[in-house]
Parts: sequence; C-alpha cells; structure tokens
Amino acid sequence: METENNNSANLKLHPIPSPITHLSFMASQIWLRIMAAATSIAAVILLLNSRQSKVLFGTDMDARYTYSPAFKFFMFMNVVACALSVLSLLPVVTLGRKFSNSINYFYLFLHDLMLAILLAGGSGAATAFAQVGKYGNSHAGWMPICENFGKFCHKAFSSLVLGYIAVFCYVLLVVISANKARQIPV
Repeated sequence: METENNNSANLKLHPIPSPITHLSFMASQIWLRIMAAATSIAAVILLLNSRQSKVLFGTDMDARYTYSPAFKFFMFMNVVACALSVLSLLPVVTLGRKFSNSINYFYLFLHDLMLAILLAGGSGAATAFAQVGKYGNSHAGWMPICENFGKFCHKAFSSLVLGYIAVFCYVLLVVISANKARQIPV
C-alpha cells in the first residue's frame, strides 16, 4: 500500500514528456513554414494572372481580382504570410540552439496564431466573393459570372485552394507552437 502511494507521488513529480522531440519540432516548424510560404506565393501568382477579357452583348468586359476588395485583401494577406513565413525561419533556427530563451516559443506561438487568423480572414472574404461570382445572388439581382469568365473563376478557385492549404499549415504551426510553449517552466 505504501509503495503504491510512493509511486503515485513520483508520477506527480515528473511531468509527462512531450511525444514531439526537439528535432522533430524543428523539422516540422521549418517544413511547414516553407510549405506555407510556397502555397501563399503560389496563390498570389495565380490571382495576379487571373485576368480575363470577353466581349458580351457588344461590350468589352473584364474580370480582375482588383475589382474586388475581398480578393485584394486575400492577396495582401498571402503576401504578408509569405514574407513573415520566410522571416520567421530565422527565429525558428535560433530556437534550435540549446541555450535559447524558452519564452521565445510563446512569441512564436503568438506569431503563428496571428498569421493563421489573418490568412483565415482573407481566405474567408475571398471565398464569400467567389461564391457570389459562381452562383450569383438572386435577391440582390447579381448574376453569376463564372459561366462567362470560366478561366478567371478557375484560377481564382485554385488560388483559394492554395490559400486554404497555407491556412492549414499555419493552424498546424499554431498547435505545434502551443504544445512547445506549454512546456515552458513558469
């Protein structure tokens, strides 16, 4: 009976080690940041090249991302995410040193959380606008444009898919960073 009490006391004194080792933490941080930067810049390039012109009813019509504030916001957030993903590789590499300050993991978590929220907001706004472009809005009298501007819509859709992959990468980074920041001694 007494040995059981000693064993339970010993279990309470020793924290449960994280299943993620430091090396896998570093590898996942670097890989996910590179993946987020690559998908973000690919989404921007696709959206920048999504212009389409067409003659409808004798009038020359254009479909461009610049006509939508939602697409502009989406593009800007992806540029910011790409730049900050690349810039955040330096702090991640410095965290790999043995004598780095453990509070930096918390700052990394806040950075990842901020970017995940901004990317999700940009992707959500662009998705709402893309939905109106594809299906229209009969209550407001807006007709769908994707029937006439298919190339533009396909590129915008592909850009949105890449943007959501970047969001997913940052959500994973938030979870990994939160797990590492949780281990900071208070």
